[in-house]
Amino acid sequence: MSNVHVIGAGMTRLGKHLARSVKDLSREAIDAALLDATLDKSAVQAAWFCNTRQGALEGQHGVRGQASLRAYGFESIPIFNTDNACASSSSGLFQAFAAVEAGLFEVALVVGTEKMNFPEKRDAMFEAFKGSWDRELADEHLARLLALGDEIVPPESADGGAAERSVFMDIYSAQARFHMKLYGTTVEQIAHVAAKNHWHSQWNPFAQYRHPMTVEEVLADKMIAWPITRSMCAPMTDGACALVVASTRFVKKMNLGARAVKIRGIGVSSSSNRTGNEVSRHLTRVAATRAYEMAAAGPADISVAELHDASAIAEILHMENCGFCEYGAGGPMVASGATRLGGKLPINVSGGLHSKGHPIGATGAIQVHDLVRQLRGEAGEAQVSGARLGLAENGGGFHGLEEAACVVTILESPGH
Repeated sequence: MSNVHVIGAGMTRLGKHLARSVKDLSREAIDAALLDATLDKSAVQAAWFCNTRQGALEGQHGVRGQASLRAYGFESIPIFNTDNACASSSSGLFQAFAAVEAGLFEVALVVGTEKMNFPEKRDAMFEAFKGSWDRELADEHLARLLALGDEIVPPESADGGAAERSVFMDIYSAQARFHMKLYGTTVEQIAHVAAKNHWHSQWNPFAQYRHPMTVEEVLADKMIAWPITRSMCAPMTDGACALVVASTRFVKKMNLGARAVKIRGIGVSSSSNRTGNEVSRHLTRVAATRAYEMAAAGPADISVAELHDASAIAEILHMENCGFCEYGAGGPMVASGATRLGGKLPINVSGGLHSKGHPIGATGAIQVHDLVRQLRGEAGEAQVSGARLGLAENGGGFHGLEEAACVVTILESPGH
């Protein structure tokens, strides 16, 4: 059992912030997190800054955190830069957790900030996604991934999809067709994921999109790469999130226990050389198992979850990988309403990535922020009744047949 807590969490509204800088977005999120923790910035002893796009789109390589956090007013403290694709800020949280658990620091800050939208650099915006896989082996890996879905042929009525899209949507399309082949998952079940999460998003004041959608509307939306429609995909998002992490000793010293959310377990993994059928070796299953073991808990103990649904099919895959149902049962479970607010295990009550937004370097921290609100009972109309343990699953990049990195974090409500 760990001795590390999240004592402050803050974020910006997610969307297209064309006139705002990485420094500006970071400042807003840090202000909110420190206010939430009732601390001054002088209490922070170390910081992790998590970002994937500044190098590719702004030429800011190497010292991104030093640039943004010095602008905020942090001087002399250790500052570390974490770029681990979509799993960047959850990886930063793991590193801060380890440092606080080891006794190196009592209070640490994790900041995830991403600015993805540059209309004048449209080609570069899409090219940047290719940095999240092995460039030397890209053709080989892409061919293997796309081949997963070869046996499920799109209907004649399906168009060719959007000409301008992230290559990852082609990968998710192939994964969806592979799941359909193995387990009989239907397009309608995948659409249920998106409809549920768009319905959830109406209660999230930070979400990029807040309009409910029906299954029929999701299916009728613009095709991206069959069977994935636009409503099943995460948008390109700008935004920031900050987390303040502290030791049990500090929490007790400052009398912060009433709102301190404990990190019960955290598991990290990377990809392996497995076959498509070796689902039990999936890196998310490996990370989840490690997190459950540290937390002394299991899937049945989880009250609410935030899963990395960069496409709707990913939520189904990771429900299964996290042990919330048997492999192949994810589609029917979603369609049954079990993962909806008020259901047996609400998932992505925040709206998920494809409705809330997906500012890549900030996404993992945002998942934790959303669970912190739930576990404190501060989620308003989106509150999951009696939430005690929350699980965040955050994957990043692709390597071989799966994501390149995954972090699974289990959080516990105050007072337990």
